Amino acid sequence: MTTPPSTPINEEHCHRILRAIDIIGTRWTGPILLAAVRGARRFKEYRALVPGVSDPQLTLRLKQLQARGLIERTVIPSMPVQITYALTPDGEELISALQPLSRWSERHLPADDA
Repeated sequence: MTTPPSTPINEEHCHRILRAIDIIGTRWTGPILLAAVRGARRFKEYRALVPGVSDPQLTLRLKQLQARGLIERTVIPSMPVQITYALTPDGEELISALQPLSRWSERHLPADDA
């Protein structure tokens, strides 16, 4: 058994944690962030790495993640114009913060057969 953190979580911290969970719990957000970690840069690469997501939904989630500062959109002026997406430092920090939760879920939750 581990010892509790030395600084207890107060109500404000709890609300921030719940807001973070809302962000990562939004449908398609996790798979999109995972696709970015796996090297997706172009829209079609995200679509290929996130099976089942529609183009409008992927577009919406990428915009939302960009607005949150987790994904960076870069326009490359060329013919035709190229657009790439990549994790920002905040997005990378979020992925790192989720690693302990990932390890915990592997130990304590059964595999999803769905």
